[in-house]
Amino acid sequence: MTTDSYNEKMFEEIKHINEYGEEYWEARELMPLLEYNKWENFHRVIKQAMIACETSNYKASDHFPEVRKMIILAKGAKRSIIDYNLSRYACYLIVQNANPSKKAVALGQTYFAVQTRKQELTELEFSKLSEDEKRLYTRISVKNKNKYLFDTAQKAGVKDYGKFNDYGYKGLYNGETAKKIAKRKGIDAEKEDILDYMGSEELGANLFRITQTDAKLKRDKINKEKAACETHYNVGKKVRKTIEELGGTMPEDLPTPEKSIKEIEKEELKKLNNRRS
Repeated sequence: MTTDSYNEKMFEEIKHINEYGEEYWEARELMPLLEYNKWENFHRVIKQAMIACETSNYKASDHFPEVRKMIILAKGAKRSIIDYNLSRYACYLIVQNANPSKKAVALGQTYFAVQTRKQELTELEFSKLSEDEKRLYTRISVKNKNKYLFDTAQKAGVKDYGKFNDYGYKGLYNGETAKKIAKRKGIDAEKEDILDYMGSEELGANLFRITQTDAKLKRDKINKEKAACETHYNVGKKVRKTIEELGGTMPEDLPTPEKSIKEIEKEELKKLNNRRS
């Protein structure tokens, strides 16, 4: 597909309408449009989107109904394969969890977001979630927003993303780098992500740091790595000051959860598979 052929119309062209007048998209038709060549890689994105759906208190089976298709192999042999009839909300979650460096993914995020913003959790709905559910929901948001920040930072001249990231942490955590935070939490910074060992309150502080840094880099038209790092540090420091002014707990003083986000994801996947079996 050429650069000129990338537009939101391509998603409209593969949309289907069922007998009830409801729109849906077939996962195996969506896959190549989002520039995924292997089903196993795209299927992992679908699974992550299903977790996000369940965390948002919606049934994955309502938005990701599994269907079976027969394909013809060499010499006329047939084989049954898995596909999904995806709702617009399911597609929205998929593009939110897909690789943001792909141009088609960015287009998909715009196209599928049109009617799905209303599906996002309200403050009241969020308050009713368990702490694990809050952590998972917020961690997914952090992951998605970090993708945008990484892209914005690159455009702002950042080449050393680890250094850039540390500046944000140092501002928010009173001088602590990611490695120091990991050491304090008792985790291996080389093997595990510190964001996976944060409670919902700590993740929320980092989400605010990430979104505000992204916005400021764009607003101030930053185009040098040093200035981008300083911006990240200053935003982190202001978020810290806001927490202090509100009488909140400093992020480094918040407890480290016993379970990582990956453990919670495995538990959610197990629940999802049990429901489907």
